[in-house]
Amino acid sequence: MWLSQPLLRRKMRRRGVAEPGYLLKVEERFGHYDLPPETGTGFVWIHAVSLGETRTSAILLAALREALPGMRLLLTHGTATGQAEGKALLRPGDVQVWQPWDSAGATRRFLAQFKPRIGLLMETEIWPNLVAHCAAAGVPLVLVNARLSAKSLHQAEQFAALARPAYGGLAAVWAQSEDDAMRLRALGAPVKGVLGNLKFDASPDPAKLQTGRDWCRTWREATGRPVVLFASAREGEEIQLLQSLKRFRLLKQKDPAVGAMKLGVNEVQWLIVPRHPQRFDQVAALIEAEGFSLSRRSHWRDSPAPAEVWLGDSLGEMALYYGLGEVALLGGSFEPLGGQNLIEAAACGCPVLMGPSTFNFSEAAALAEAAGAARRVADMDAAVQAALDLLNDPAALAEAAAAGPRFAGAHKGAARKTAAAVAALVQE
Repeated sequence: MWLSQPLLRRKMRRRGVAEPGYLLKVEERFGHYDLPPETGTGFVWIHAVSLGETRTSAILLAALREALPGMRLLLTHGTATGQAEGKALLRPGDVQVWQPWDSAGATRRFLAQFKPRIGLLMETEIWPNLVAHCAAAGVPLVLVNARLSAKSLHQAEQFAALARPAYGGLAAVWAQSEDDAMRLRALGAPVKGVLGNLKFDASPDPAKLQTGRDWCRTWREATGRPVVLFASAREGEEIQLLQSLKRFRLLKQKDPAVGAMKLGVNEVQWLIVPRHPQRFDQVAALIEAEGFSLSRRSHWRDSPAPAEVWLGDSLGEMALYYGLGEVALLGGSFEPLGGQNLIEAAACGCPVLMGPSTFNFSEAAALAEAAGAARRVADMDAAVQAALDLLNDPAALAEAAAAGPRFAGAHKGAARKTAAAVAALVQE
């Protein structure tokens, strides 16, 4: 890890071309800070590597501040989007820095600088040096909202000499589900309980959700076209959707059953929201290269502008997009990537169509499907067909939309339970 530091620096320079945030305070990644060393041990340290984990940590943080009045937050990240999102979580006395690179020197300097009273790793972030040096320094390091897919377990078992001491060196692990707990225990992790998924405790931004619904209603009245959203699309998936739309256009001309549908692909407004902001321009170019007219969210003023495909190129507006869409395709599930979070879509009342790959959210996907808030499809063509079927069946669409908030609301409570467990460990 020490020898690989030049490679990390080169990676930061390359990433910084598209995302300047990666060029800020690079020395923090190696344990060098422009802050005076802490003299006490008051920090509650949360490591949220990227954007999704940072948003999840915000849910837990609200409960932690109630359980530990006066706590000071030390917040670390690995990505520029995570760091940008995390700034809004800070209060006076809190500190935000980059995650230390997992070398012995960087982790020792980090711990000596901040002297955290406890460290919380969000979901999956296990680093062998970090675990070992926290144990040596007497800093209890825990994994919260923990998940481990069967694929990740298999990969970890290939490097058991590193993985087992790392998982076994944690002070506590609180898992999302019994299946996650079983897999974590197989690596020697000290699982102390199954507390549920923190994402169920998130509340969609009501103002953005209402704006999306208002735009949906206005657009429907003006054009008659419902909106289908491809949420958190990953690389390789956007082209699948665009090519599928082309196939359905040809099929409409040849297949009388498809041609007879009241709402076909040409009568639907398609909206693509890429998962990663650095891909916004790339996806815009792809849409136009495939022959579709394009309108970007960043160019809208008070309402969407007409085009065959809309591009959701903004951050922090998923509630708006779920309000605008009447059906959502789940990004990350049409390539073997494990899927993205579907809980927010359900909470917003937007029915979800998910592809075959949801191993990162296996329990949530199964629960959503059982509740009627989501449906499983085999591939992108099946997803487009399922979206059209729902839009042409208003009763089924309304039923699926109503099932989402019921499903999301039924599984709340993980934030309070996790905060109580963390507070108890701190008091110990």
